[in-house]
Amino acid sequence: MADAHAKNHDYHLVDPSPWPAVGAAAAFITAIGAVMWMHGSTIAVMLIGLAGVLYTMFMWWRDVIDEAHKGDHTPVVGLHLRYGMIMFIASEVMFFVAWFWAFFDASLFSGEAIQASRLAETGGSWPPKGVEVFDPWHLPLVNTLILLTSGTTVTWAHHALLQNDRQGLKWGLIATVALGALFTAVQAYEYAHAAFAFNRDNGGNIYGSTFFMATGFHGFHVLIGTIFLAVCLFRAVKGHFTPKQHFGFEAAAWYWHFVDVVWLFLFACIYVWGSAGAVIPHE
Repeated sequence: MADAHAKNHDYHLVDPSPWPAVGAAAAFITAIGAVMWMHGSTIAVMLIGLAGVLYTMFMWWRDVIDEAHKGDHTPVVGLHLRYGMIMFIASEVMFFVAWFWAFFDASLFSGEAIQASRLAETGGSWPPKGVEVFDPWHLPLVNTLILLTSGTTVTWAHHALLQNDRQGLKWGLIATVALGALFTAVQAYEYAHAAFAFNRDNGGNIYGSTFFMATGFHGFHVLIGTIFLAVCLFRAVKGHFTPKQHFGFEAAAWYWHFVDVVWLFLFACIYVWGSAGAVIPHE
């Protein structure tokens, strides 16, 4: 009777699932473990919680994929999944607005007399006096080209899928995942050679704080996007996705293009503008 009733509408009523409760418990354990670790205790509790979070993610998304294969993702459900992904990306945009705001607030008002601590940190100029910043036309430019190229390869994979070209889909995803991993490797090398990085000898500085929060969170998003696309590659190899039903891949492609666009703003604002002394020193 319930099955007959479910066929009278286009919506999908999900089966009872343990993953919301399990995920919440694992997140709580992770948070408590992180606090304990920061206060000198063992990291084991946090790692146990993190393992629970990752296990929940794997199992929950596995269930969603199974629902798609059973035909539960009707056009109406698919539309709502797209709305959800759009709203998620919009929330991520606002997340990065906060880090851009922090950077521009520190740089544009580096010499405000009313902020004595700010003036002491920056010396009244931006970049702050004594801070050796990156040359934007070296590794940052290389990473920009890498990420822009990855945007073209994921688009190639998408168009190949629409044409039911399975080989093109696989090779496009392989290239994108490889470029994403290369971007992360270059950024890790860059971070390892940052003269303004925090260390126990000289502490930190306002330039390093704003730089690492903005570019570091972007790097984390690149890592997540690379894993997202690697899962899509694994699914493509197993024969998943069709030209008419491939929201999982589409969501990954949207996310990757979002990551590309954010990097262009980071490169233009933080690496080029912020590192070139674009803000006139305050007298």
